[in-house]
Amino acid sequence: MNLTPMMKQYMEIKKEYPDAILFFHLGDFYEMFLEDAQKAAPVLEVTLTSRDAGKLGRIPMCGVPCHSAAGYIARLVNNGFKVAICEQLEETAKAKGLVKRGITRVVTPGTFFEGPPDQSRNNYVICVAPAGAGSYGLAAADVGTGDFMATEFCGPGARERLYDEVFRLQPSEAVLPEGAKELAGLIKAAAPAVIGFYPEACFQAARTGEALAGYRKKGDWPRTQTGIGRCGGNGDEEERNGGRRSGDLSSECGAAAAAAGALAAYLKETQKRDLAHMKVVSFYTPGGFMLLDAATRRNLELTRSLQDGGRRGTLLEVLDYTCTGMGGRRLRNWLEQPLLSPAAIERRLAAVAALVEDQALREELRSGLKKVGDLERLAGRLAYGMANARDLLALKHSLREAARLEEALARAEGLLQEVRERFADLADVVALIERAIAPEPPVALNEGGLIRDGYSAEVDRLRAVRRDGRGFIAGLEVKERERTGIKSLKVGYNRVFGYYIEVTKANLSLVPADYQRRQTLAYAERFVTPELKDYEEMILGAEERLNALEYELFAAVREEVTGAIDRILRTARAAGEIDALQSLATAAVKGNYRRPQVNAGGAILIKEGRHPVVERFLGPGGFVPNDAALDGDAQRVAVITGPNMAGKSTYMRQVALIVLMAQMGSFVPAAEAIIGVVDRIFTRVGAGDNLTSGESTFMVEMNECRTILSGATRRSLIVMDEVGRGTSTYDGMSIARAIIEYITTHIGAKTLFSTHYHELTDLDRMGGVFNLTVAVREDPTGIAFLYRVLPGKADKSYGIQVAELAGLPPEVLERAREVLAELEAQHSMKLSAGQRVRAMQLEMFPRRDEHLVIRKIAEIEVEKLTPLEALNLLADFKAAVSGTRQRRRGTRGGR
Repeated sequence: MNLTPMMKQYMEIKKEYPDAILFFHLGDFYEMFLEDAQKAAPVLEVTLTSRDAGKLGRIPMCGVPCHSAAGYIARLVNNGFKVAICEQLEETAKAKGLVKRGITRVVTPGTFFEGPPDQSRNNYVICVAPAGAGSYGLAAADVGTGDFMATEFCGPGARERLYDEVFRLQPSEAVLPEGAKELAGLIKAAAPAVIGFYPEACFQAARTGEALAGYRKKGDWPRTQTGIGRCGGNGDEEERNGGRRSGDLSSECGAAAAAAGALAAYLKETQKRDLAHMKVVSFYTPGGFMLLDAATRRNLELTRSLQDGGRRGTLLEVLDYTCTGMGGRRLRNWLEQPLLSPAAIERRLAAVAALVEDQALREELRSGLKKVGDLERLAGRLAYGMANARDLLALKHSLREAARLEEALARAEGLLQEVRERFADLADVVALIERAIAPEPPVALNEGGLIRDGYSAEVDRLRAVRRDGRGFIAGLEVKERERTGIKSLKVGYNRVFGYYIEVTKANLSLVPADYQRRQTLAYAERFVTPELKDYEEMILGAEERLNALEYELFAAVREEVTGAIDRILRTARAAGEIDALQSLATAAVKGNYRRPQVNAGGAILIKEGRHPVVERFLGPGGFVPNDAALDGDAQRVAVITGPNMAGKSTYMRQVALIVLMAQMGSFVPAAEAIIGVVDRIFTRVGAGDNLTSGESTFMVEMNECRTILSGATRRSLIVMDEVGRGTSTYDGMSIARAIIEYITTHIGAKTLFSTHYHELTDLDRMGGVFNLTVAVREDPTGIAFLYRVLPGKADKSYGIQVAELAGLPPEVLERAREVLAELEAQHSMKLSAGQRVRAMQLEMFPRRDEHLVIRKIAEIEVEKLTPLEALNLLADFKAAVSGTRQRRRGTRGGR
């Protein structure tokens, strides 16, 4: 096919990246052609034009300016596209023929960080490696911050745990082995990630070792599949970061390393560079933290609101007083992964307590942190070679403030002192940037103005030449006006003609003979002189050499600063931890929270607890506090009854949130709290279907119940709200009762179980089950919710009264009262059936011990039967009576 040389070059490059939008660098624009242009133009809201492409004729095209490309790339990436950036690899003026071009980076949803990201969360790209026998390896990376981590899921429930972890991470992109279609469905259900497939060979041990060569590990990596030693067997060395180890990952061949290796290969292939800030892979075990499944994270609204998916109305919003992006991300991580070790929790609580008590230190830290930029993202820009002079200045100012934070913590103890020791000495980096970079540099790197006076003698000389030449040009205008008598004469400059002397047409008769005409305009003529051309050559030559030299010097400074990237990241993470700690302290002061006592015991005792989010919405004094007492013995399972709108769900959620806050190391909204560490929090709250998976509301509810009953332990906290309401009354009541009995007898977990099935309150006869109710005041004018949770049981649900408060038509309310009266009458009749059982027994079977079935019936305390039990008992009794009579008749006939 005959194509123009440029289009032939384009087509060859495009062939290598068929699934990406190709940004083809032409002059000052990135151009898109053919299908790429047709896809991108409506998304970018740019005009679709056309261009002659030889044999192809006129083809569709569109373009965006290079200087503002980041915003356009962000728009494409946010719409799920990949963007392959094709740069000019040589200067146009020096090119012999067609300019050489090549791909310098493929931007994907999980690797884009140049736009304005949500500073409080990471942008992850993940990789999942199935490992057989239902096991999975998971690796996640944030190229903007340098985070790179991996984990494994093995044994029963591995798939569900993988789902929960993907839901927690909320990646923008997922990389899977080719053919893993079913796994792709799981990822899409957990997060709105763009799915990509990678060759299966990249997940094999040999390729994994090659991809991870040079990486170090952090954390306790699992044994290799061969069972020989631990990962990094080539001589691990201790790394001063939480006492963890570091080593070469090349010998690791487990599922976690397979995922990490494939992800490392993918990043190398797409980013086209050595990511110096991502040379450490951390292994973590989700089971090392409190486990929170996806349903629990949703129901408790930890980081995302149920209403709109935003952070407004979440626990994160209440606790987030961070001043930096690093601190915001660290706080979110703590919230999503509460601790299990009482000692680790107490260390964090002690640090928060120190900042609560020392207001001066807290305010000093907040003031300093507000002046610290996002050091992690600045390190990312350094690693990508994208940092400009202003980024280096921001780095310098941030590192100076970080050093002041370290000084402020000199009197601190415990965890605060440990974090202080993690700040790296970066005085050399600060001094280098101070010496080298101009105080007010431009954004562009090719326009000069980057290097500070005095840093380079040659830069200073060229600037003097340029300055002297410009001084001559400025004086030339005055000199020529005097010489020619043309008062309107001007000396100007443009990139096409260089410097010129402009004379209006009315004054052309006064032009001297040594003026040489260069350009004719409608209103004037432009001239040059030999003297002007000599100075122009001197000025422009000096300026061109100066700009090239400044960029060269700047690149060298940036490279030297990049060499300190490990120290920068250490300081960044220390500053982030300090920020997260002060955020928890600030939230404690503003919310009047108290320090909880956390231990390894089995009790949860909360005095005057409050829901942190609802309390903020209501304002000071607007929330009614309540106590909570759960243990592993007499008060294990609380059955909570009371009307709708009275606060049952709020009460249960607040207990769960207080426990979670305590284990993340936060003060809690309560007068007093003693928290025995829980390993998991489960919630079954609300109603919703999953139509895409063909699951009804009730099926979703039952699936969540299955997850709880199969995953909970004696150390767990279970919150269940209105289980069984998605089916018929007797079905729902039966399931709810069976679940409570199972939790009580088989699991022993601390449980809050709210229900409108008042018949379940008789379960308090079981060991460990007790009743709570929400107080209501009722009078002839209606009902008033008191929002007080007290020992006891409710005898009705006040549904019609709540419907009246909602404003239902009077006719509906009146008819509802009539129906209720009829049902209550029938209910009363059913209750009397149980009492009739006893009379029938005594009258018809005075010798009950002759028949085991009848004797079992007789031993039941009939007065305590529920209506359903009474009716079932009557049916069994009648069957027994009928069978006994038939046997007696047969005996008499035989005689």
